Amino acid sequence: MTASHEPVDPRPETDPNAHPKGDAPDFVDAPADAAEDPIALLQAQLDAALAEVAEQKEAVLRARADTENVRRRAQEDVSKAHKFGIESFAESMVPVKDSLEAALAQADQTLDTLREGVEVTLKQVSSAFERNRLTEVQPAQGDKFDPHKHQAISSVPGDQPANTIVQTLQKGYMISDRVLRPALVIVSAGKA
Repeated sequence: MTASHEPVDPRPETDPNAHPKGDAPDFVDAPADAAEDPIALLQAQLDAALAEVAEQKEAVLRARADTENVRRRAQEDVSKAHKFGIESFAESMVPVKDSLEAALAQADQTLDTLREGVEVTLKQVSSAFERNRLTEVQPAQGDKFDPHKHQAISSVPGDQPANTIVQTLQKGYMISDRVLRPALVIVSAGKA
C-alpha cells in the first residue's frame, strides 16, 4: 500500500446520477463546482460553521444582556421596596400625628375631653396597626410559654405547671408571622 499525497474526498463514493440536481445531502450547502473541488467543499463547510458560530455567539450575547437587564430591574425593585415599603404604614400614622397635635393645641381642656381625644387617637393607631398586619402578642395567665413569641424575664414558683405564663409585663408585636417585639412575661417554675 502506498501513500498518496492527493487530497482525499471526504464524501462517500456515490453515483453522480444517484441524486438529481437540487436533491443534495443536507449537510452540504456547497456550490455546484465544489463537487469537483474538495477544497471548495471544505471551505463551504467551514464558512457555514463559522456563520453558525457567529449566530450562536450573538444569541449568547443577547441572552447575557437580557439576564443583566432582569438582574438590574430586580435590584431596582428591591431598592424601591426598601425605600417605600413603609409608605402604607406612614400614611396610616399621619392622621394619628394630626390628632395628637390638635389635642395639644387645645388650651382649655377638661380631663374628660382629653381622655376622649386620647381614646380616639388610640383607635386610629389600632386601625393603622390592623391595616398593616401589625398584631399584638398578649398572652393570658396560664398560657404556655412560647420562646418564639415571648421573652421570660423571670420564673417564680407557683401552683401552675412549669413553663406557663404567670404574668404579662409588656405586650409583644408581630408583623404578619414575624415577631417585631416579644411579649415580656414571668413564667412559672412549677410547684416548689
